Amino acid sequence: MTEPKRYLTIHFNDDTKMVIDFPQQHTDAQIIASRLKEVMHAKQVMLEVDGTLIAIPLSSVKYIQAYPAPEKLPDGVIRGAQFVAAD
Repeated sequence: MTEPKRYLTIHFNDDTKMVIDFPQQHTDAQIIASRLKEVMHAKQVMLEVDGTLIAIPLSSVKYIQAYPAPEKLPDGVIRGAQFVAAD
């Protein structure tokens, strides 16, 4: 069975973006929620891409979009939202 695709889209302050395809990292939902909190408090996001380590300073990032959203999310996340309009 083929593993479902997962994408991370990083939208930068200069209106460019980077899309990264990656395999499932963990099956433990609690670990995923904990890692999300760590990323939100970090000064950079670290990725291993095609055998290289990339550090992206969050000061250059407008927002990060992850698909699919993990089942277990940190407290306070609004679930079930839909895009209606964007600028």
